[in-house]
Amino acid sequence: MTEVVRRPRVSRGRSRPRGGGGKSNTAQRPWLAALPPVVLLALVFLYPLALVVQQSFQPDTGGTSLQPYADVLGSEAFREALWTTVWLAVGSTVGCLVLGFVLALIIAFVPFPGARSIARFIDVFLSFPSFLITLALLFVYGTVGMANGLWTDVTGTADGPFQFLTTPWGVLLAEVTYFTPFVVRPLLAAFSQLDTAQLEVAAGLGARPARIIRTVILPEALPALAAGGSLVLVLCLNEFGIVLFTGAKGVTTLPMLVYSKAILESDYPGACVVAVVNVLISVGLYGLYRVVSRRAGA
Repeated sequence: MTEVVRRPRVSRGRSRPRGGGGKSNTAQRPWLAALPPVVLLALVFLYPLALVVQQSFQPDTGGTSLQPYADVLGSEAFREALWTTVWLAVGSTVGCLVLGFVLALIIAFVPFPGARSIARFIDVFLSFPSFLITLALLFVYGTVGMANGLWTDVTGTADGPFQFLTTPWGVLLAEVTYFTPFVVRPLLAAFSQLDTAQLEVAAGLGARPARIIRTVILPEALPALAAGGSLVLVLCLNEFGIVLFTGAKGVTTLPMLVYSKAILESDYPGACVVAVVNVLISVGLYGLYRVVSRRAGA
């Protein structure tokens, strides 16, 4: 009899790779990969912030209570600092929007030598510290600055007329000077995407420059204006160096109030209360900035 040789059956299913499923624990659980940076972020940023919040509920008398919040929020100094912070931030933002829009229009649409160099300098200007701009303004408009020195040399008077730098208007001027490039930069990016054919058609139809700006350029610039203005508002709300270096008398913002209570008065619970309020306002405005940027498409 002929011997029948049986062949081994080949399984049609996929063979399982050895070593426990073929996928690493990191691939199966993506949160494992995100855990180290989250822990680092919590240790570096969130833990100190948690200590500030904890200290704000611990008065000098001991224990845990809301008394520090009642003392600070009910004080006249806090209300004045809050009002000063708000109107300086809003005024600086409006000034930056107006000046930034005009400067961006000139750089983008008025042909003149050096326009590209100025646009590049704006990128460099964004890296300057705020106190550097304040020192430059002190050299020009300070009590013994160049402007007052030139005035006294010409007129022979003892004092010059430029004494505004130590007032709230000096802080406003310094903030507008420093933060305007934060509006110009996104506007230049938006203008670079603008179809010049629309401008040529509008000009060919006899539209004046003011009407072209209002009907053609401004609608395209609104997203960049909204994003830049929201960012400047947040930055001005937390500005400390400009107010400190101008030495403006009677100008106390929320960051300056934190400095005063912590360093000058040694009132650490009160300083932490003001810091917590400032952080809450900043986070709220930043959330508004994100919403505006997302809806505007900037």
